[in-house]
Amino acid sequence: MTTRGVLYVHSAPRALCPHVEWAVAGVLGGRVTLDWIRQPAAPGTWRAEFSWQGEAGTGSKLASALRGWQQLRFEVTAEPCATAEGERYSSTPELGIFHAVTGIHGDILIPEDRLRAALARSGGGESDLAAELSKLLGKPWDDELEPFRYAGEGAPVRWLHQVV
Repeated sequence: MTTRGVLYVHSAPRALCPHVEWAVAGVLGGRVTLDWIRQPAAPGTWRAEFSWQGEAGTGSKLASALRGWQQLRFEVTAEPCATAEGERYSSTPELGIFHAVTGIHGDILIPEDRLRAALARSGGGESDLAAELSKLLGKPWDDELEPFRYAGEGAPVRWLHQVV
């Protein structure tokens, strides 16, 4: 079963750009060339978007291939398909990687055990429930990536739509 998604490289130093392409090509099994543009939110870095199609699980393979590169900010999304829920991965040098399961409308689906653990930590005084829920929803990653999501002047615009 195939799915599709998008890789958003929000910022990468120029020297890292070919390595990103090689990593993505290694996962997808073919040559990949990304259209790199300057990232105005972090001068000296570049950004790119790449739509991909592959087997269910390709999103996690892409995120794993790019994970841990200290100067790289990226997101990978995968749409749900008949055999798998959708996924979203976000990564920043400061926060590391965030993973969420997404439903057919893009909502984050939080597993019951993660909610129970958040309740237990907040109930035991280890943390605040609002902070725990914020992490489960990926808010710290969204806050850090938001300035990078805007490509700036001259960036290609991609309109996505789905007929329901």
